This record gives sequence, C-alpha cells and structure tokens, in this order.
Amino acid sequence: MRRMINSGQSQEEDEVDLTPMLDVVFIMLIFFIVTATFVKEIGIDVNTPDDNQNVKDADKKSIVVQVTSRNRIKIRNRDIDFRAVRANIERLHAESPDAPVVVQPHPESNTEIMVHVMDSARQAGVYNVSIAAGS
Repeated sequence: MRRMINSGQSQEEDEVDLTPMLDVVFIMLIFFIVTATFVKEIGIDVNTPDDNQNVKDADKKSIVVQVTSRNRIKIRNRDIDFRAVRANIERLHAESPDAPVVVQPHPESNTEIMVHVMDSARQAGVYNVSIAAGS
C-alpha cells in the first residue's frame, strides 16, 4: 500500500502549474496593447495629383516650382534665389488667386529645398500645395 500512496504523490508533484505563467503573459499582452495605442507617427500631409490628371494641363493653370538635381529652384523656367521663393509665389498668386502650387522635385534634389518651397507657398497664402513627379 505504501507504494501506491508514494506513486500517487509523485504524479501530483510532477505536474507543472501554468496558471502564474499565463497570468504574466496576459499582463504583458495588455501592457503592449496599451502602450502601442499611444505611439504617434510624425509626418507631412502630401497632396499628390491623380494618375489620370495630366501634369502639362495643370502647368497652364497652376504655379509650378521645379527643383533641379543641383538644388536650384525654377519658376517658369527662371532661376529663383532660395530667399525669393515666397515673393515670387505671392506675385504669381496675386495674378491668379485660384492657382495651386505644384512642386516638381528632382529625385536627386534635397528634401530640405522641397520643404522650403512648400513652407514659402504656405507663407505666401497658398494652401493648395501639391507634389508632382519631377524630371
């Protein structure tokens, strides 16, 4: 009889209680879900033209600002100084108040120049600023 009692006790001792481990896993899961909802990504809202919209048609009725591969700024095929972008956009916006600004950055140009052009357009009072594929 003693053997039966000992064998019964050894089976109970060999079992692992998983309840505390599951509690810890659920607490970690809740922690990660709660912290993930508070993470906010910072970015810029960009308005890109539709695929069916022709950029050359938009050139006729919009203010097109090109950024070349050497980070030069061109408006209507004229080189514009970095500091004079806002004044030129203000002048063109006064001529046609409904015209949006379309920025065409070259793929090899700096992002800083493109952001400066977009900021200058906003400071000039134009809030309809789009980015188009540059050449």
